[in-house]
Amino acid sequence: MSTAAVAPARPGQVLADLLPVSRVRDVALVVGGAALTGLAAQIAVPVPGSPVPVTGQTFAALLVGTTLGASRGLSALVLYALAGLAGVPWFAGGTSGVSASFGYILGMLLASAAVGALARRGADRSMLRMAGTMLVGEAIIYAVGVPYLAYAADLSMSAAIAAGLTPFLIGDAVKAALAMGLLPSAWKLVKR
Repeated sequence: MSTAAVAPARPGQVLADLLPVSRVRDVALVVGGAALTGLAAQIAVPVPGSPVPVTGQTFAALLVGTTLGASRGLSALVLYALAGLAGVPWFAGGTSGVSASFGYILGMLLASAAVGALARRGADRSMLRMAGTMLVGEAIIYAVGVPYLAYAADLSMSAAIAAGLTPFLIGDAVKAALAMGLLPSAWKLVKR
């Protein structure tokens, strides 16, 4: 029998807190969260008329924040952003550096911390609360990403909304639905 048993869930915990506590765990979770986001960003579908593709990146960033909590989630997304700025080709479609869509990455930093804080308050344990959590996260990403797109691509705000928000709403609803099923189910699996 293993001595590193999974701890029972307590209020104020996120899923990652159920793993045995150590600095190695936290480093592995942060690096793993950054890598997951980078891998998910490779699922990129161009959107006609938009410099921003549909990716799995936002879903991964919100999932990382929710499962790791605010500080580890933010750390994972900071690592992801810094590595991409340094030349690691793991932004959308294998790119790196600053582009017109970099504002969405900045928004993901804030969103991962926000959804992580909400998860600590139990927002990831029911479908309805998880839906609200995902909406908050997506709203933060767009609140930073769309104005940045307008500035970087020299677009009016209405053109930036048309190119950087409207085409993504259906995909975001699908991502929210996935999270609504995934995280509450994970908590049921570990028997809260």
